[in-house]
Amino acid sequence: MTTRTPSTEEVLAAADAIIDAFAATDGERYFAGFAPEASFLFHTESARLDDRAAYEALWQGWVEGGWRVLDCRSTARLVQAYPGGAVFSHDVATRVDTGEGEDAYRERETIVFRVHGEQLLAVHEHLSPASAD
Repeated sequence: MTTRTPSTEEVLAAADAIIDAFAATDGERYFAGFAPEASFLFHTESARLDDRAAYEALWQGWVEGGWRVLDCRSTARLVQAYPGGAVFSHDVATRVDTGEGEDAYRERETIVFRVHGEQLLAVHEHLSPASAD
């Protein structure tokens, strides 16, 4: 059986679905783009999140505290597809309401996707701070 290589358009559509749901603070749509076993590595957190459930719990706490996304913009996008999956990387500018005021981040993000039937699911997300340049 040959493993399918996703198209650039398919990867961008999967990434955009995640980004759009994040920008809307729509946890249900956002987490639907991730496999249950997905891991998350965020520079803003002290430890890696080893599965989607751990991130969902963190997200829920943020939302209950008044956190919501005000704006999220993706630029400098790169897709690297391979048999069975793809790597999507980009620069992301995010503005949030923390529940105690606004905050903004400039970050670089990588999302790793795997082919799951006819769709792509994210299996890893990594955020790092962008340089000040």
